[in-house]
Amino acid sequence: MGLFFLSIYIDLFFVYLCIKLISMINDVRNTVLAILSKDNNGYITPEQFNLYAKNAQMEIFEQYMHDYSIAVKKRNARLYNSGLGDVPSRIAEAINRFRTESTLTYNGTTTHFELPTDAYSLGVISADGVVVERVEEHQLLKLTSSLDTTPTADYPVYVIKNNTTWTPENQIKIYPTTIASNQIINYIRYPRNPKWTYVSLTGGEPLFNSQSSDYQDFELLQDEETNLVLKILQYSGVQISDPQVVQAAKSDEIQEKQEQK
Repeated sequence: MGLFFLSIYIDLFFVYLCIKLISMINDVRNTVLAILSKDNNGYITPEQFNLYAKNAQMEIFEQYMHDYSIAVKKRNARLYNSGLGDVPSRIAEAINRFRTESTLTYNGTTTHFELPTDAYSLGVISADGVVVERVEEHQLLKLTSSLDTTPTADYPVYVIKNNTTWTPENQIKIYPTTIASNQIINYIRYPRNPKWTYVSLTGGEPLFNSQSSDYQDFELLQDEETNLVLKILQYSGVQISDPQVVQAAKSDEIQEKQEQK
């Protein structure tokens, strides 16, 4: 019997976590609207909110990448010890949620491999379990000029190729060119565009609907909620420098909901 109730508790706990997770974008929007309404700064449509949310998330994501780059440079300068574990934990946690792995698609016509379209920063590329080293075009010419240094299946290399119809870089070529399959790439992807989805009530009032097929929550750390609110307000034309204003608005919103109950 005890195990039965424990199982129910665990199920309810996971349900709670799921509800908490999917509500971040809704919480941010409610807080933004509360501040706009309180200060008579107008209203933003769901479409405007989604655009501002996308821009705000991208700003914070690029700050993650900037902070990570600085942390790696400090580690390489031995200001940190070696290994990702010595990069500040918050930066590592923020970046790790965007790390992913994919199989490269081979284009037999061009003998190139197409990079994932959501790749923001390339990591390790491997072919049949062997790490493929990145080189520049001028380095490749030197390598292939001698039988002693020419790339082999045991020591493969790749160069990045630009497709004139795509920006930024989107293809690589692996040498030797006999390698045509089993390429795995680890990379940091772009965050998915957040989207607050809704159904329209009578009168046109939007009601949050997280069950929509195109719903997408923010992918940032949970403690970025206030930062997101401030950035979205800036995009809305409202400059607020004090984060306590956001916390006050959230408190008022919670109190109002409790009174309605």
